Amino acid sequence: MPIKVLMPALSPTMTEGTLAKWHVKEGDSVESGDVIAEIETDKATMEVEAVDEGTVGKILVDEGTEGVAVNELIAVLLEEGEDASAADSVGAGDAPKPAAPAKVEEPKAAAEAPKAATPQASAKPAPAPAASGDRIFASPLARRIASNEGLDLGQLTGSGPHGRIIKVDVERALSEGTGKAAAPAAAPAQAPTPAPMSTENPFEPEFELQTLNNMRKTIARRLTESKQNVPHFYLSVDVELDKLLAMRKELNARADGAFKLSVNDIIIKAVGIALRKVPAANASWAADGVKLYKQADVSVAVAIDGGLITPVVRDAGNKGLESISNEMKALAGKARDGKLQPEEYQGGTFSVSNLGMFGIDQFQAVINPPQACILAVGAGKEKAVVKDGALSIATVMTATLSVDHRAVDGAIGAEFLKVFKGLMEEPLSMML
Repeated sequence: MPIKVLMPALSPTMTEGTLAKWHVKEGDSVESGDVIAEIETDKATMEVEAVDEGTVGKILVDEGTEGVAVNELIAVLLEEGEDASAADSVGAGDAPKPAAPAKVEEPKAAAEAPKAATPQASAKPAPAPAASGDRIFASPLARRIASNEGLDLGQLTGSGPHGRIIKVDVERALSEGTGKAAAPAAAPAQAPTPAPMSTENPFEPEFELQTLNNMRKTIARRLTESKQNVPHFYLSVDVELDKLLAMRKELNARADGAFKLSVNDIIIKAVGIALRKVPAANASWAADGVKLYKQADVSVAVAIDGGLITPVVRDAGNKGLESISNEMKALAGKARDGKLQPEEYQGGTFSVSNLGMFGIDQFQAVINPPQACILAVGAGKEKAVVKDGALSIATVMTATLSVDHRAVDGAIGAEFLKVFKGLMEEPLSMML
């Protein structure tokens, strides 16, 4: 029996994806575990492995096809002894069945010309797919090839099950030069269309509309839901960095190239320890209660082409700075290459977003549900401060905590920031 290959759900938020690349072609033999395709999700580009062995009988979705729904049929594998006709039957079974429209049309034809209907049907059995009126039954691959080549599917004869037009029918029409009549007819309809302009604002200047990728759609949806449904409040604190910067400089000098700590690496460590000391801040809201996590898994925002993603440093408070630094470099590299695996960006309990490297002094980040907190970190800059009644200069960084008030109260958020500030200003205390 033919084996269906369906569009997999590669993340909890995935409803559709882009079939970025096929690693096999029709006729290839595959074994369980072989990589057969690459799928672009709302988070990354991931490899899909075959779960069964067989021969690729039919590929139903082309490379580069966007908006392929989860669980949609994308290919068919044939078992030993099966031929291509078995794959065609699977495709037809998953397509909309033509039987219902045919039944609707037959009474109409009988009412208009009861005696003429039978001779027409017997004289021209080929146009059966087009006889249903508005719907032409064809495989997704046949439709895409026909669209690219300007073929009118209504003029083609389907050789698949129930008169369905399949790939070979389109290729035959291309080789014979048939089915091209629709292309010239479409051109006059398009010709009178004026140059693109905004229908909302006629005075809007000319623009180029950038299409949304899956990641941008997901970011837009999730953060809109966050701002609409999560009661945010914000707490800010100024942190002096001079001792931390001196410690970082000394540790990097002693590393002799083995690693290079960033301020962000130390922030991740401090957040992990602070969450261990203030566990009530390491939480998320659920319909039946508040989840209090026993481990601080810190999500770190990384900017990539087309959006951002948050790889997770697991159990950050119990890891050394060298380990955190090397792990973050590896995760950030995989994020920019679109190669993160689900376990590397899902399941964080608290987020950090650092825009200090862009010179931003202070900002308020949007909470990443279901987490209850995200820490927004600004740039460290020299400022005038008062110490022991005297004016002096210190490198100061502003950190702003965005909090979900359903799960974390103001006093808990303030306690977390107090502990975080103490760790950052006395970095040696992180080693205790």
